[in-house]
Amino acid sequence: MGCLARTGHPARTGRRQGRCCPRRSACSRRSRSGARRYRRTMSPSPAVETATLADVDALLAFWAVAGENDARPSDSAPVVEALLRRDPEAVLVVRSHGRIVGTVIAGWDGWRAHLYRLAVHPDHRRQGIAGALLDAAEDRLRALGAGRFDAMVLEGNDLGASAWVARGYAPQPEWRRWVRHST
Repeated sequence: MGCLARTGHPARTGRRQGRCCPRRSACSRRSRSGARRYRRTMSPSPAVETATLADVDALLAFWAVAGENDARPSDSAPVVEALLRRDPEAVLVVRSHGRIVGTVIAGWDGWRAHLYRLAVHPDHRRQGIAGALLDAAEDRLRALGAGRFDAMVLEGNDLGASAWVARGYAPQPEWRRWVRHST
């Protein structure tokens, strides 16, 4: 789908499909009816920080509201604390007025780069938070030596899948995730 459906004018060449205007700028072209149409103006890129042990309870509460929680083991404070102790820079957050409104975990095991728990609070979506989190996560993982990133997305999570597709990720149909619980 080109930009015509959103802003009323065809996408410019050289831009990603669906983006007619430079990122973080308003579109002021006129629609077919002659009315001026504006694309949502993005504020400056949200500040991304690393989570700390002091954030564990806030992370758990945030994921209960904004995360994809189906078909996953329950999160617990000891598990999140262990992650933050093992890799203090893995959990990236965006805050608004001191509250966590976006997260991503950028896991690196020395060989593979995994992205999971990308979540944005429903009241803060479509503000560039997911993009800022992924920029920071990919930069971190690239600096650690990652040549490829993979994203963990639940089947049926259409909202999550659309965010990853917009970022250039695609499912890898020849692979299937196999799991076994440790207990």
